[in-house]
Amino acid sequence: MQNMLTLLSNALCRITGRSAGAQTVSELLIDLSEYVSLTSPAAPDLARTQRLPPKPPPIVGDKAGTAPLASTSLDAPVSSSGDVGLQAARVTASRSFADFTPQVTLDIKKCDLHRLEAGPPVQAELTREQGLQYYRTMQTVRRMELKADQLYKQKIIRGFCHLYDGQEACAAGIEAAINSSDHLITAYRAHAYTYTRGVAVREILCELTGRRGGVSKGKGGSMHMYAPHFYGGNGIVGAQVPLGAGIALACQYQGNNQLCVTLYGDGAANQGQLFEAFNMAALWKLPCIFICENNQYGMGTSAERASACTDYYKRGDYIPGIRVDGMDVLCVREAVKFAADLCRAGKGPIVMELKTYRYHGHSMSDPGVSYRTREEIQEVRSKNDPIALLKEQMLSNNMASVEELKEMDVAIRKEVDEAAQFATADPEPPLDDLCSHIFKNEPPLEIRGTNPWSKLKSVS
Repeated sequence: MQNMLTLLSNALCRITGRSAGAQTVSELLIDLSEYVSLTSPAAPDLARTQRLPPKPPPIVGDKAGTAPLASTSLDAPVSSSGDVGLQAARVTASRSFADFTPQVTLDIKKCDLHRLEAGPPVQAELTREQGLQYYRTMQTVRRMELKADQLYKQKIIRGFCHLYDGQEACAAGIEAAINSSDHLITAYRAHAYTYTRGVAVREILCELTGRRGGVSKGKGGSMHMYAPHFYGGNGIVGAQVPLGAGIALACQYQGNNQLCVTLYGDGAANQGQLFEAFNMAALWKLPCIFICENNQYGMGTSAERASACTDYYKRGDYIPGIRVDGMDVLCVREAVKFAADLCRAGKGPIVMELKTYRYHGHSMSDPGVSYRTREEIQEVRSKNDPIALLKEQMLSNNMASVEELKEMDVAIRKEVDEAAQFATADPEPPLDDLCSHIFKNEPPLEIRGTNPWSKLKSVS
């Protein structure tokens, strides 16, 4: 035992550089605390001893570039064998939320006004959470429509199919400006609004493919999709506008502080029923926002060839109007907020024109390049794409990283692909469901035109 203590004493003396026999073993152990901690250090003490990863470069001005996306810090030397030392190498693969700008104020395009002394603001506040939400919404709509294009060309989707890609900022901006309890009705280019009103991608693709899991049980198709406070998807050009005025009348009658967003296209802007609805809405000051989504072509005819006056925001005449950049989600959001405040204050209705662009043809039967050039479409894609615009705003203001948006893109693509696989495997509605869901709560009536000796039952 004495020999072991002597050996330990000699070893400790060599470590500390002191002469052997100068101190007892216990004294040497106490002195060793200057060199070695005999207990596990607390986390804060350890953090102070470790070298922090390099900080991102400082942000200069409003349009500064993003900080580095990843940084590597080796906190221990690497031995000749290639093994990392006592402390493990620390690799920072992504930045924390604190590294991103939480909110910015951006300049947006000024709106053209009709019968208004003041219009929407020319600046818009954007938080990081809002930006990511808008990006996800628009990218999901884009991927869903491209998948619908693919399924149609494979003859899995049949019949009419009108795609919305290119116009995503309109749907995302409108939904960001109104409440979920507000009402919305649109024409047959309805897939995006079905999604923003809360219907899952799977249910939309199932409806497009005519499957039982569709939002309308596979019996509505591309034009006829519905959700709470969403009334379609209407196939007759312009017919949804007086319906929207009627919904606004119900809001006014019930006094619930709700409003109705009524959408139509530039191709429907010359319909007589629009002006009849405008007249009644103005007489009764209905809380209705009439929105013309001017994608610049009504079927295969340009707006200039179809309308003597293409200032659609002035078409209400005695009704105030606003023309908005429909390719900027923030412009749309601020303009619709402005219009909604007017309607809720009892100063409605109001007419809006969203200047936008569709990348596909009018429908899948329209190639879209017989009345416009491919170069025109490509120019809009490269210079004025709504998703690319928002992405650039977020990256240039350090509100997101490239990797983060790429991960979101991958997740959205996976979601849409899985929804498409489900839609192609889901069964079609059986013949017994032909008369189901005609009524919501009422008992069924006899269905005209069927076999007079058979009684069809409706299940709601």
